[in-house]
Amino acid sequence: MHAPAAPSLDFTGRRVLVAGGSKGIGRAMALAFASAGARVSVCARGEPGLTALRTDAQALGLDIHT
Repeated sequence: MHAPAAPSLDFTGRRVLVAGGSKGIGRAMALAFASAGARVSVCARGEPGLTALRTDAQALGLDIHT
């Protein structure tokens, strides 16, 4: 019997749009996709949350567009 293959977490060259990405699960998803190599764009209702996300992403060396 074979073990199931681990899912690929390489998103290099992919584009991802995260709606509601300024906090909570959306924020975590945006950071995770960016860490996996994706070009991430995030939209949300509040500018302060997007600014904080962009600042945190830059501190981690990630490129997230808001």
